[in-house]
Amino acid sequence: MTDDHTHVQEFFAARAADWDSRFPDDGPAYRAAVTELGLAPGDRVLDAGCGTGRALPALRDAVGTGGAVLAADLTPAMLEAAVRAGRAAHGRLLLADVARLPLRTGSLDAVFAAGLIAHLPDPAVNLRELRRVVRAGGRLALFHPIGRAALAARQGRQITPDDLRAENNLRPLLSGSGWRLTSYVDEDARFLALAVPED
Repeated sequence: MTDDHTHVQEFFAARAADWDSRFPDDGPAYRAAVTELGLAPGDRVLDAGCGTGRALPALRDAVGTGGAVLAADLTPAMLEAAVRAGRAAHGRLLLADVARLPLRTGSLDAVFAAGLIAHLPDPAVNLRELRRVVRAGGRLALFHPIGRAALAARQGRQITPDDLRAENNLRPLLSGSGWRLTSYVDEDARFLALAVPED
């Protein structure tokens, strides 16, 4: 395991037990973002970096009983918190690195990634792996329940020009990883970037 992976696991393992209670009002934002992803009954979707699985109920509702919901996270404690919260009933939990997903090429209709991009050790490579597992015509949602400025204020910092989520940084990053940005919203109440495969 790389040092980056160890750092991510340590960061989230220390916060897993009270993660949901720290952000109790995020549910509606997750549900709205899943709606904008445009899933259909029977679709196959991955929640990449699922954490405690807050998106899983909305993803399951969107794809129905005939669809498949997978949820991958690198941190065992986060997946354990998802199980304790009853969210394993909505999807299959995978202890997996988004850089090397145990999924077939083109096997998914969509990927939902909440708060993921800032924690990727090599965003271009990792986004290419997400592209690998999504079929032609599929979709990607990069989401955060609050916008960049609100998140920076919460963390007591300023937004920097190299912020990966800034549209002028994100658009070429996605393009170089096989995605085309189709929608970008960054407001206090949410951050949501939608993309489709370029080919």
